[in-house]
Amino acid sequence: MGIETTALLQDIALAQPDLGGNELKYVTECMETGWISSIGRFIPEFEASFAQLAGTTHAVATNNGTTALHVALVALGVGPGDEVIIPTVTYVATANAVRYCGAIPVLADVLPGTLNIDPEELQRLVTPRTKGVISVHLYGVPADVTSVGDFCRARELFHLEDAAEAHGATVDGTPVGSFGDAAIFSFFGNKIVTTGEGGAVVTNSAALAKRVRLLRGQGMDPDRRYWFPEIGYNYRMTNIQAAIGLAQLERFDQIMSARIDTARHYELRLAELGAEIERIEIPAGVNPVPWLQNVYLADGGAVRRDAVVERLSSRGVPSRPVFYPMHVLPAFVDSRPFPVADDWTARGISLPLHTALTVDAVDRVCDELAAAMA
Repeated sequence: MGIETTALLQDIALAQPDLGGNELKYVTECMETGWISSIGRFIPEFEASFAQLAGTTHAVATNNGTTALHVALVALGVGPGDEVIIPTVTYVATANAVRYCGAIPVLADVLPGTLNIDPEELQRLVTPRTKGVISVHLYGVPADVTSVGDFCRARELFHLEDAAEAHGATVDGTPVGSFGDAAIFSFFGNKIVTTGEGGAVVTNSAALAKRVRLLRGQGMDPDRRYWFPEIGYNYRMTNIQAAIGLAQLERFDQIMSARIDTARHYELRLAELGAEIERIEIPAGVNPVPWLQNVYLADGGAVRRDAVVERLSSRGVPSRPVFYPMHVLPAFVDSRPFPVADDWTARGISLPLHTALTVDAVDRVCDELAAAMA
């Protein structure tokens, strides 16, 4: 392959924001007008635009996705001693936010391929202390929100969607984020829509949105300035963040189209690996969105996975293991068996996917993956 190819591969990023629209123009407006903090025209405009994308009537912007999770859980009434069922395979923020409330994250095994929560686990895990369920749309693939929602409604539990990685994904044509009592999204720099750092709670409940807004802004009474009837948090998004986000949403279809084209080329190239990798079956009616490109080695477990990641890195191809399951992390260790999570996460690798990734770059990544697996 030679030094020249290695140099080219080193230019590939795992994730990269697409800032080719009005981002600079809007941020400049913030700077010139002085509206750079948590007040300004871009915040309500961004919230309204994002609520439309999520298929909800309300969106409350926050300073990141983790605070969105926390404030949503508090608004839903989660407190010390409560239990919240979550999938063991998720980004750690899902579990952390439950702990922030003094509650207990109860871990559920996941479905093969999608790594989303297995609805059949819920009946086994529910107890009198269960307050609700968080379904995570992992890596942009929607969870079984219909089954989880039915379970929660039958038992008067809340259903919170963690859609941090799934902007624009749908189930039977309906956007994720609109199925549960509320949902959260992240706008970190590697997400499909970014504000640098940022998040949002979306909901169709006016009462819940009002409470999230109260808690987000230090608990200040909206009708009595500087009167704080309860403890709140400083989780507000800045006008600068919202300015970037609004510019992103103006080009959402273009950004998504470019990502889909890249994902389709990946699928063509990865199909050439045949039985070397295990294919994911997407359920009928589920329309995922391409966040990162995951591949699952057919065999070899974590030892082989780590060796492949190291070989890719040595050739200038960034990659990372899929998320470690919560039950192996020191803060959430659980000795119960999680056979699906253990199997699939040990074989999973996330590859680059973003709008700046060219066809040639995808070809190089796939060629190097094939070589690293040999």
